Amino acid sequence: MTTETKPHTIKPAEGKLGVLLVGLGAISTTVIAGIDAIKKGRTKPYGSLTQMGTIRLGKRTEHRSPMVKDFVPLANLNDVEIAAWDIFPDDGYTAAKKAGVLNDTDLELAKTALAAVKPMKGYFDQNWVKKLDGNYVKSAKTKREYAEQLMDDIKRFQKERGVSRTVVVWCASTETFAQRNDAHSTLAKFEKALESNDPTIAPSMVYAYAALKLGIPFANGAPGLTVDTPALCELANETRTPICGKDFKTGQTLMKTILAPGLKARYLGLSGWFSTNILGNRDGEVLDDPGSFKTKEESKLSVLDTILQPELNPDLYGNIFHKVRINYYPPRGDAKEGWDNIDIFGWMKYPMQIKVDFLCRDSILAAPIVLDLALFMDLAKRAEFRGIQEWLSFYFKSPQTAEGLYPEHNLFIQETKLKNTLRWMMGEEQITHLGNEYYGM
Repeated sequence: MTTETKPHTIKPAEGKLGVLLVGLGAISTTVIAGIDAIKKGRTKPYGSLTQMGTIRLGKRTEHRSPMVKDFVPLANLNDVEIAAWDIFPDDGYTAAKKAGVLNDTDLELAKTALAAVKPMKGYFDQNWVKKLDGNYVKSAKTKREYAEQLMDDIKRFQKERGVSRTVVVWCASTETFAQRNDAHSTLAKFEKALESNDPTIAPSMVYAYAALKLGIPFANGAPGLTVDTPALCELANETRTPICGKDFKTGQTLMKTILAPGLKARYLGLSGWFSTNILGNRDGEVLDDPGSFKTKEESKLSVLDTILQPELNPDLYGNIFHKVRINYYPPRGDAKEGWDNIDIFGWMKYPMQIKVDFLCRDSILAAPIVLDLALFMDLAKRAEFRGIQEWLSFYFKSPQTAEGLYPEHNLFIQETKLKNTLRWMMGEEQITHLGNEYYGM
């Protein structure tokens, strides 16, 4: 990217935008119900940067701060068509009722919109999610055949619903921990691995492959490896398709990316950060498996090091004890609780503590992220951006970057990067916050 102020060529958001959700559980049904409520005026799009955010343009004296949705050509919510895959046959209304996120009033008001979403059969491998056992699943001999079935689903959805553009968002469960291997190293090897049913090819990778092969942007809401491999990055670049990070930044990690930059800005030291979570939804059940927890743990632990940079600040952050726990507690349902004990020190190394008890609602925090990513990934596709979209790091616990770059986890730097990318798209000057022109410097 350059600093030039020439507007980027962006195709208009004509026709319908299809949003395909992998998983019709708590998050997806909350997205569907929320969009229905927004369109019918029952609520406002709280938590959504694309719908409620503003963006400053030019100098402060110019007083130009349009809404983001009025500044860049995003798809209109009235043009969004939603469908989903799942490994259980429940329609959106039944699934939402079981998820227990929405109160009875909101559930009934959104009943028509929710019940209209009847899932397509999903691709499932219990080796990757040991705590679930779906019975509404596809059947095939090879992973290549599963990918072809998913592509057929996408094409059928596009035709039946008359959509002109499509985005796929993974809203399904966390898969067991995996690392890159030779099968993930090139697209040719990956496709050969699909043919041979290589056990290191996760279901999420098959969904991502199907989307990218068709030139459809893919966003990953879970911490699995998925598109974070050379093979699928190669495919994304080949088909000129956007991809982005992994694992929606919702509860406890959101708080870390808010608090840790503040500690670093004031050069307050950190001795330890203990984090524990309790949640009782399907996500909590899945994370009760050690393999799936390992995947989530890696995502959650990665945040502090890149924000605090202990290699540059060894006296402040060179000896941190960082612990993360997730506990499955069914009575809590989707109302997750994240508790943090933070041991800090200041002048003359006198100790202090910060206690955070975040009683949040996981799907309520995730739903606007799904909406924003769908709209921004569609925008990126129409702007002919391809491959990794690091400017969308704002939404992820594990931002994806080019090889050799460390990810930026500081929420405020991420926000600046996102908005400066929008300014660059539209030919506006970058905002540096220098402000020297006001003081004759």
